[in-house]
Amino acid sequence: MMKCRGGASIYGKQFEDELHPELKFTGAGILAMANAGPDTNGSQYFLSLAPTQWLDGKHTIFGRVCQGIGVLNRIGMVETNSQDRPIDDIKILRVNLPN
Repeated sequence: MMKCRGGASIYGKQFEDELHPELKFTGAGILAMANAGPDTNGSQYFLSLAPTQWLDGKHTIFGRVCQGIGVLNRIGMVETNSQDRPIDDIKILRVNLPN
């Protein structure tokens, strides 16, 4: 799983989950909200790197990688430190959203 740092959310400090039973962590490229428990969403998100079924029903899923999954796989293979953080910063410079 790849976690991303965030800042302030437009919804305030924390906001409610939006869980849909048909949305599941079926493989790499699922984009979801990070949280510390029910209804604690803020501004952090993560991308799954593999199926992670134990997260189903616990995190709001709001997107998926449609193209460029190879880039995500390469990000998942970077060297990390003892806290599982990348040695070098990883920056997402551009995202394209379909109409």
